[in-house]
Amino acid sequence: MPEKPGKARFAATESGALVCEDGLVRPPWAAADPLLRDYYDTEWGMPVRDERGVFERISLEAFQAGLSWATILRKRPAFRTAFDGFDPDTVAGYGEEDVERLMGDASIVRNERKIRATVRNARAAVALRDAGGLVDLVWSFRPERTPAPARVEDIPTESPESAALAGALRRAGFSFTGPTTVFALMEAIGMVDTHLVDSHRRGTSGVWPRS
Repeated sequence: MPEKPGKARFAATESGALVCEDGLVRPPWAAADPLLRDYYDTEWGMPVRDERGVFERISLEAFQAGLSWATILRKRPAFRTAFDGFDPDTVAGYGEEDVERLMGDASIVRNERKIRATVRNARAAVALRDAGGLVDLVWSFRPERTPAPARVEDIPTESPESAALAGALRRAGFSFTGPTTVFALMEAIGMVDTHLVDSHRRGTSGVWPRS
């Protein structure tokens, strides 16, 4: 889950969520920053079921490790340009010249281990097509039930399913995909709904009914 910002400027609910000036309830991390608010309102938690989209989100979640999600989101357009739209076939063909190019690109996160992992993960995604594909693998770990957090502190950061999916991805050749990173992926693409029960986004993905 994206990180919480600093001190909120809005009224808090009993859940720890914030009532924003538009009257809508959002978690603290999505309340103040306009970019994060728009991401929360329109994108986070909505189903992603295409290979490129899932690969992009796996890649960005990996780059986010140790950093703020706001940093990655602000750099997302640059990441998309640098990584050819996160097309798995194209990224899978990257060589050392591409790694050097990416390491010299100040508009993205220049972490060599994460860059090389993204290339390896693209190759793993392409290889998975012979076994049903990345999307089918990831979504096969959708849980039977989703969390229904009543308070901010009730929102989980991993689950048995995220641990199992992390293991499956590792066996398929992926890296930087531990249980916490994978759970964030599951939240982002709608596999679980961790919107607070009093959030205006709860149950809006079409994957899970509002509880």
